[in-house]
Amino acid sequence: MLRSGTKNLQPATAFLKYFFAVVILLAGAKVGQAELKKEAVEYQQEDTTLEGYLVYDDAIQEKRPGIIVVHDWMGFGEYGNRRAEQLAELGYVALAVDIYGKGVRPKNADEAAKQATLYKSDRALLRQRVQAGLKVLKAHPQVDPARTGAIGYCFGGTTVLELTRSGADVTGVVSFHGGLSTPNTADAKNAKAKILVLHGADDPYVPADEVAAFQEEMRQANTDWQMIYYSGAVHSFTRKDASDDNAKGAAYNEKAEQRSWTAMQEFFKEIFQQQ
Repeated sequence: MLRSGTKNLQPATAFLKYFFAVVILLAGAKVGQAELKKEAVEYQQEDTTLEGYLVYDDAIQEKRPGIIVVHDWMGFGEYGNRRAEQLAELGYVALAVDIYGKGVRPKNADEAAKQATLYKSDRALLRQRVQAGLKVLKAHPQVDPARTGAIGYCFGGTTVLELTRSGADVTGVVSFHGGLSTPNTADAKNAKAKILVLHGADDPYVPADEVAAFQEEMRQANTDWQMIYYSGAVHSFTRKDASDDNAKGAAYNEKAEQRSWTAMQEFFKEIFQQQ
């Protein structure tokens, strides 16, 4: 009887050992789990108040690279903020910045077009707005100001390219399905940043002649640039709330979104290690 009872207890004992081991592992994971700090910030560009969303992992003690995120033509909001969170999950300090100004949030495409056109028509102001955000990021105590980057989507892609054309002291910029043209092509010679352009191969809003002009601009300025095309992708390929119909010119493409995000990660790993 004793021998039989001992044998029957073995599975229960094994289960208890396994149970407590899992509890200990989960407890340890919870203690060491990263917790993202998320802060709403306000900052100024001259007399204009701008909004920002700062995100970082407070478990990381040493200074690290910082990256700004520039919104698309719909303005500062959830989409850019989520991208900032994703960057913070990768270990960066991320700041989603505001180009339009506090409370200026387009409600539809017509309002967005008016706002985007205002800044595309005044590249000096556009540069000042994005530089104001970069200044805030560099001042953060957990950011290494010698290692900074910028990413932007659509209108934001145009913006980060203008940032580097301005000669800003930034390590690298990434444009996701952004506009490539500029009225100031000679300014590319000021670029200090390395440049990555992630582009839908079938994007009708950034036609072939604009792409060719951009590439020639980069060559003439002898910049460090690269450009990746995604087959079957049109404009706004990273936005899940975009159309699912390429014929409309702007549509989500899951494969292009995933590949472009991976390309951005590899780009930043490379350029920040070189510092």
